[in-house]
Amino acid sequence: MLNYLDNDIKFLAGVGDRRSVILGRELGIKTFRDLLYFFPFRYIDRTKYYTINEIDCSSNTNFIQIKARLRVVREVGVGKKIRLSAIFYDQTGTVEVLWFNRAEWIKKILIQNNEYIIFGKAQRFNNSISFVHPEIENISGGITANRALIYGVYPSTEKLTKANISTKTISNLQATLLSIAKANIVETLPEYIIQQNGLMPLDMALINIHFPQNQTALHQSEYRLKFEELFLIQLSLLQQKSIRTEKHDGYLFEHLGDSFNNYYKNHMPFELTSAQKRVLKEIRRDTLSGKQMNRLLQGDVGSGKTIVAFISILYAIDNGFQCAIMAPTEILATQHYNHLSQECEKLSLKCRLLTGSTKKRERTEISEGLANGEIDLLIGTHALIEEGVKFKKLGYVVIDEQHRFGVKQRQRLWEKSDSYPHVLVMSATPIPRTLAMTLYGDLDISVIDELPPNRKPITTVHYTDARRLAVFGFIEKEIAKKRQCYIVYPLIKESEKMDYKSLEDGYESISRAFPLPKYATSMVHGKMKPAEKEFEMQQFVNGNSDILVATTVIEVGVNVPNASIMVIESAERFGLSQLHQLRGRVGRGSEQSYCILMSGDKLSSDGRRRLAAMVDTNDGFELAELDLKIRGYGDLEGTLQSGNMIDLKIANLSKDTEILESAREFAQKVIENDPLLQHPDNSLINKTLSRHKSSTEDYRSIL
Repeated sequence: MLNYLDNDIKFLAGVGDRRSVILGRELGIKTFRDLLYFFPFRYIDRTKYYTINEIDCSSNTNFIQIKARLRVVREVGVGKKIRLSAIFYDQTGTVEVLWFNRAEWIKKILIQNNEYIIFGKAQRFNNSISFVHPEIENISGGITANRALIYGVYPSTEKLTKANISTKTISNLQATLLSIAKANIVETLPEYIIQQNGLMPLDMALINIHFPQNQTALHQSEYRLKFEELFLIQLSLLQQKSIRTEKHDGYLFEHLGDSFNNYYKNHMPFELTSAQKRVLKEIRRDTLSGKQMNRLLQGDVGSGKTIVAFISILYAIDNGFQCAIMAPTEILATQHYNHLSQECEKLSLKCRLLTGSTKKRERTEISEGLANGEIDLLIGTHALIEEGVKFKKLGYVVIDEQHRFGVKQRQRLWEKSDSYPHVLVMSATPIPRTLAMTLYGDLDISVIDELPPNRKPITTVHYTDARRLAVFGFIEKEIAKKRQCYIVYPLIKESEKMDYKSLEDGYESISRAFPLPKYATSMVHGKMKPAEKEFEMQQFVNGNSDILVATTVIEVGVNVPNASIMVIESAERFGLSQLHQLRGRVGRGSEQSYCILMSGDKLSSDGRRRLAAMVDTNDGFELAELDLKIRGYGDLEGTLQSGNMIDLKIANLSKDTEILESAREFAQKVIENDPLLQHPDNSLINKTLSRHKSSTEDYRSIL
């Protein structure tokens, strides 16, 4: 039976066929429920009155209201430029209110010495405060009863505006819906959860989120809806984790055999940090548990995740299993192969590389080696998930930069094993804790939170174009020391709409500033053919070119210890996480390295804040938290590709940390007491979760 709230939105009075189409296309509102859960993104609070001397035009306050008396009204200007100007005053000062196009109707309500409520956006011009076309109400006869004092402002689009669907239209539709649907709003959480968490009932929360009675009711409604949203996400994640742990037996890596012992005793390139040892113990514990491991390994750039992954691979090989490493790009896969094949050779292990560029004859050899168990470790790109790639006994999978793979792609790799292999997903992009809890709350998380002791902090500076010649001089000095330099641009070709440095123009200017034969410059970008890109990249890796001009294609996977300078052009365009990733391409050797952030003179406040943060700290996790606060989780690089993005309707991960913590803690208690949610007290939760899951594809069980 169709739930009342699942009725098509076109059947709501005031919508109809034409409006229903545009509401669905622009806002995703297709049912009564969609409209009810389409929340205001901010509120206009008309409970507060400012005195004129309290008005701060430089603040971020959008709209304010004052009570003031009319002193004088006059027409100013000539011809078509005539405007109506009124001077209002209170005990603290005066303001000017302006209306254009003569505003004949306004003149009729302006009565000298009468008191008015003026509501609008204040601005300062020629040292005077003014309002342009504000709302105005004559209150000399008393304030109108039942005035809405707090009302919501809804998200909109240009097409909605053209269709005359304003925030007021949406508000009217909400009022119509609530008047007829209140009795059909059914509670979604059990009474014990509502009571123990002090939550407002759902019907009252939905009424007050759209039409708050007061600020207290608004805060309570927001808390209820945010808690429920985050609680259901955490409950789903923790339930999936609980079911997976019970359902999927994991291969046992019981023995630490010849490969591990030989490598650890005789071939370790450096002493592991305490953080690396801790993570290896966590992986070891998982592979001895009898349950499938599903672990996310986070670590800042240069923290040594790859060596941890390789040592844990030896756990599997010593127990007779094959392993795979999947990387998102050919450059990164090749780099892993070049490094790890040398390590495998020391241990007489067979390691092969499989990418889109691998020749047919070599593919045949690889297929045979996988099928007969001769190949111990296969490193590659998406080519690993092709149908012809079959392992004899795949027991361990490492996914590098996992956020760049879709969930279905990862699933196809898991399916190449008779049973679920142990899985280690790695990310060099530090993920804020709240985001990790929400996107990856069903994984166990390990963090390498310290750098190797021989690494020097990268010195980061911010310069504008006026310092460009000085930057060129510094690059010249570093090259004279036999060092190398990256110069990264945000665009390949110049854009008329965006004033950012283009790669092609940059390459030309760099080539002029550092001419042949004294200097050699390479160029790499994503639109090059793989062979060309690989050739240019290898020129830089091998030290045959001094400068690599590139786009963000070199953001991950490029490891050139001799490179000591990273110049990022139009740095204000990048988010903090991406800037930090780019900076991580240098500082990989023992020499002092530098990151130079170049920008124009005009910066937004957020842009200036990001660049200042880069200069102040090298801590990727600190920067990731700040990036989340500045840009919001939906804009963080890579997350939209993860296949796990959560469509939050009201909660904000950068602001609602405490609510998230409370929701996860309570969800943990529920799952511990009733993993399958079979207790009668939890029947309502099951219904609510089922409705949520039916509306979105859920691939979390294969993570």
